[in-house]
Amino acid sequence: MDMRTVFMDELLKTAEKDKRIVFLDADLGKAGATASFADSYPDRKINAGVAESNMIGIAAGLASVGKIPFAHTFGCFASRRVFDQFFISAAYAKLGVKLVGTDPGVAAAFNGGTHMPFEDLGLMRIIPGLPVIEPSDPVSCIGLLRSVIDYPGPVYFRLYRKELPVLYKEDETFEIGKAKIVKNGGEGGVLLLALGGIMLNEALLAANELEERGVHVSVIDVLSLKPLDEDLLLKEIKESKIVLTCENHQKKNGLGSAVAELIAENGLSVPLVRIGVDDLFGQVGTEEWLKMNYGLSHESIIQAVLHRSAM
Repeated sequence: MDMRTVFMDELLKTAEKDKRIVFLDADLGKAGATASFADSYPDRKINAGVAESNMIGIAAGLASVGKIPFAHTFGCFASRRVFDQFFISAAYAKLGVKLVGTDPGVAAAFNGGTHMPFEDLGLMRIIPGLPVIEPSDPVSCIGLLRSVIDYPGPVYFRLYRKELPVLYKEDETFEIGKAKIVKNGGEGGVLLLALGGIMLNEALLAANELEERGVHVSVIDVLSLKPLDEDLLLKEIKESKIVLTCENHQKKNGLGSAVAELIAENGLSVPLVRIGVDDLFGQVGTEEWLKMNYGLSHESIIQAVLHRSAM
């Protein structure tokens, strides 16, 4: 099942019990699997049209009277286009607008550079007090969605729309601000910190191939860019000889920057390599080709580990 369907099915289940939940989108229709919400709860589904900033204003108004609004659009519009409206009307006002940005980074594929947000995490993590999260599989999507519904303030929920393999058991629990160790390679090895399903799966592929070459690798699913799970990350970083961050995003201002700040502020000297987009715009292509082109593939991760290990 694709991630957008997983997300919407869980939201529908909760909306049946919680009448405060309202869903807004910006004329996406089938692209966001939103028709099911409109069919089930037509009085709680709002199509703002191709007017994303207006959608945020409406969502903020709904939140101000006790509703739980989910405002959904493509990640490029959820970040770049509505930034000031979301900053002032939701975050500054401390209103619980749940902003869902889909098709992040290379997931935009044939929609091309205009629709390919490699900077949304950087924009959102700079907003004071705003949690920024990205699930990595269907189970984490459901778990984090439940946490977001319960969270009283605004949230940025970065969501991959297509299918992702199931990595977690159904009874796994998830919290905003908590990461998960998905592969433990032991002390003194390489540590891969991955955000989002695309990069977590690439990191796991890389880790398995590196293990075959005798390189011990641990992999952490970051899940929450802000707040970071600093306790877990610091513990694992201190026990590692090399750290790599893996993100479907610019190297600047995203996971790589957050981890670099964490390492520097705690006086650690572990080498850090950032796997991400290197100051480039998006372009048209298949997801696989884009990963190769931007250095996001597991092959790129392996090459980076071997190169840094040889230094």
